[in-house]
Amino acid sequence: MIGSDLEVLDVTLRFGGIVAVNAISFKVKPGELLALVGPNGAGKTAMLNCINGVYRPRQGSILLDGTDICGSSLHRMMKIGIGRAFQHAELFPHLSVSENLLIGSHCQFRSGVVGAGLYLGKSRCEESAQRRRAEEVIDFFELYRYRNNLVGNLSYGVQKMVGVARALMSEPKLLLLDEPCTGLIREEREDLARFLLRIKHDLGPTMIWVEHDMQMVSDLADRIIVMNSGAKMAEGEPDAVRRDPDVVRAYIGHGLH
Repeated sequence: MIGSDLEVLDVTLRFGGIVAVNAISFKVKPGELLALVGPNGAGKTAMLNCINGVYRPRQGSILLDGTDICGSSLHRMMKIGIGRAFQHAELFPHLSVSENLLIGSHCQFRSGVVGAGLYLGKSRCEESAQRRRAEEVIDFFELYRYRNNLVGNLSYGVQKMVGVARALMSEPKLLLLDEPCTGLIREEREDLARFLLRIKHDLGPTMIWVEHDMQMVSDLADRIIVMNSGAKMAEGEPDAVRRDPDVVRAYIGHGLH
């Protein structure tokens, strides 16, 4: 897997009179792990929603490998290599871990509804290939003991891991992670950190990671962008951002010190 090049140019998103994202621009190099940090309401998740097509920006461009993807459908975003893990997992609790992962690979299927329903020819080969892919992802995340468990019966921490695993089922070139650490205990955070490093070094997608845990971000991210009220306050390598006077003044008491 080779990560994509992403360039966000002057993106602005408004909801009525509220500016959620205010003229944001940044670049992410192939294989880079970029963290977006800031307080609640800073516009971090809104920025992810612009990138993967949930929201259409009022102005600006989002270039994936040089092609403007603004306004593309969610289905097309998956087709062109954008994966997303959501803050609240958004899994199907009545389905098993394996079945949830297979849903994450639906964009890889090429056979029509009739072929899939009758389980014929090409459809059978595609499903077999995706089941093998699901087993590879389960092994990667060390989820083997949970593969047949209903997701709704699993702990919150395991569910969050399954959410990240599902995002990888489509073999994305750009992986968006929306606060995957939220609600996790220390041991679960350490596990997630380990898997994020494995994703980065073994699989190589470009990653944009929204997070509140500044220490974790400083340890893992290549670069950090600090957002506040929809605008970009600072950008750079973790040590430089942590020492930025504006960031220190704005976030004293919020972990950025």
